[in-house]
Order: sequence, then C-alpha cells, then structure tokens
Amino acid sequence: MYIVPTIRLARAQDALRIACMSRDFIEEGLGWSWRRERVLRAMGDAATNVAVAQGDAGVLGFGIMEYGEQQAHLSLLAVLPSRRRQGAGTRLMQWLEQPARVAGLEKIRLEARADNPDALAFYRRLGFEVTGRAVGYYGGVVDAVRLEKSLRGG
Repeated sequence: MYIVPTIRLARAQDALRIACMSRDFIEEGLGWSWRRERVLRAMGDAATNVAVAQGDAGVLGFGIMEYGEQQAHLSLLAVLPSRRRQGAGTRLMQWLEQPARVAGLEKIRLEARADNPDALAFYRRLGFEVTGRAVGYYGGVVDAVRLEKSLRGG
C-alpha cells in the first residue's frame, strides 16, 4: 500500500534536500548547479513555485516551475527512485500546472535529458509533446529533449 503524498510549497529548511536531489537524480554527471542557494533564490521569486511531495519520511519529490506572461517553464522535477511510479510526480505536476491554468497561460515548456527515457515517457503520459532537441544543452555533455504541453482547450 502506498501513502499518497501531500503537495505543499517548499520551506527554507527543504532547500538543501531539494538541491541534493537535483544533484543526485537530475544533474548526475553534469556538475551541480542547483545548490541550496539557487533553490532558495527560486523560493524567493514571486514568479516561481517550488513545491515538494511530503511523505511520512520527509520530502520524497519536488518540482520548480516558473510562470511567465504566456507560458510556464518547468525547471526541475525529481522523485526519489524508491517512490517513482507511485503518483508523486504526477501529483507534483498537477499541483504546479494549476496556477498556470488559472492564470490563462498557453503552455508549459520543459527540457529533459535525452538520456533519460523514463522521464521522457513520464512527460509524454502527462500530455507533453516533443518539440525539438538541444545538442549539448546540459553543460555541453548531454542533449536535451524539448517538450511542451498546451493548456488551451483542456
């Protein structure tokens, strides 16, 4: 049996955990750019939501979404490997998507590592479509697949 996580805005005390999850599960092999200080800056940005999936044992996932005038951009999303395929990532995305819908934004865009087929399949299941590829996007080392999801008509 899986416990459904609570989704909430991140707190300052979550920043190091988020940064470490980014390092370990997103930025692996690329260098560490989303350190605690950068996560705290995102938390302090009025146009950005930093959300966490909270379980009994603490933070089990997080997402960072920036909201613009016409579109939103998902900067990061990660879930602990032991908690993947249990709904936490989907719940985080739904939570982060809601303000974009309420604001009438046209779409959500994101980049995902081209070498992460599980992430690409996850985003496609959520209605994202591939729009292109950016060679060497991640530190000149790993390509990115660009994806977007229309928020119009649905």
